[in-house]
Amino acid sequence: MYAMKYMNKQQCIERDEVRNVFRELEILQEIEHVFLVNLWYSFQDEEDMFMVVDLLLGGDLRYHLQQNVQFTEETVKLYICEMALALDYLRGQHIIHRDVKPDNILLDEQGHAHLTDFNIATIIRDGERATALAGTKPYMGLFFVGGCWWSLGTSAIELLCGRPYDIHSNNPVESLVQLFSTVSVQYSSAWSKEMIALLRKLLTVNPEHRFSCLAHIQASAYLSSVVWGDVCEKRVEPGFVPNKGRLHCDPTFELEEMILESRPLHKKKKRLAKNKSRDNSKDSSQSENDYLQECLEAIQQDFVIFNRERLKRSQEQPGDSVSASESTEEAEPEPEPSTLHNVQLGVLLGQQLSLACPRCPCTVPSVQSWISPLPAACCPARGSQPGPVPAAGARWDTWPGETLV
Repeated sequence: MYAMKYMNKQQCIERDEVRNVFRELEILQEIEHVFLVNLWYSFQDEEDMFMVVDLLLGGDLRYHLQQNVQFTEETVKLYICEMALALDYLRGQHIIHRDVKPDNILLDEQGHAHLTDFNIATIIRDGERATALAGTKPYMGLFFVGGCWWSLGTSAIELLCGRPYDIHSNNPVESLVQLFSTVSVQYSSAWSKEMIALLRKLLTVNPEHRFSCLAHIQASAYLSSVVWGDVCEKRVEPGFVPNKGRLHCDPTFELEEMILESRPLHKKKKRLAKNKSRDNSKDSSQSENDYLQECLEAIQQDFVIFNRERLKRSQEQPGDSVSASESTEEAEPEPEPSTLHNVQLGVLLGQQLSLACPRCPCTVPSVQSWISPLPAACCPARGSQPGPVPAAGARWDTWPGETLV
């Protein structure tokens, strides 16, 4: 089962977000970790760019805070360990996430934490330094070095007792440094002394004295007894397990999207046919949208199709070593939107489709039905046991009131 995120090309152009989308795809195609929300496929059609990722049905930590879930110290301790492993992996890949917060930490059905949303993440090449401020203000590390670890500390405290700093989207960035230096974080007397000591080190203003890597975290007295191999293998049982019988997101978000979406997927076939007819009937030299068309053509040309399953198969071949970039060069052509729009709609609604597969005689399309144009690649056994149908479950919205700098 997978979740699918789709981004309208024209809206991305109008909001100047194309570069962020491409950078996010570039990053996700190169990484994979047990505590990340991993990318499996990317493809495009005339209107949209699609990302197929891990399906996390447990909801995000922001949602559970809004539902008044009382997280215990032991539960937050495991989240710190799992996120520390994820951040350490990203550091090894020269990636800074820059937006660690409860909204971007999703839970799986067992209650394990996964970091998502690389929209403002950046890659630090050899010899480069991060110099731009980015993130959500209440969680921003303004000191570049160890910024994500600062964000982890603020998120951990919020899960236990609320935000450590009274910061809002309208606070000037310049005022945050003074606020961090003058306001003392209130630690509950009910917490263990070791937990408080760890949080103090994560929220140390001076980056030279702050915990800013996995080795620092592991050396703390609070986590000295943790068996990190068990954490990495998900053998440590979380203290909070989401109710499997509930939908862990606000259903009004999904309903509003279906009602207000200006370019709904289920009308894509008719819309594209209408646009094509309109384009053929007018003189292109008289078009007022030349710039938009140039941008759309550039996206169409530069977008990278990705297939992680193909990459894994290539890497499993003896003597072969294939990178993600090499895999994308040989990826299958993107599917035709006119054929697959119904499959995409079913994916977003999380429904089993009764449609016949557009690629082979099977009755339920598999993931490969809309990833590969080859009939033989549709199902494990053509016409017999179809693969799983991906479903939507992850939330991609931004928490109201929060802004990115």
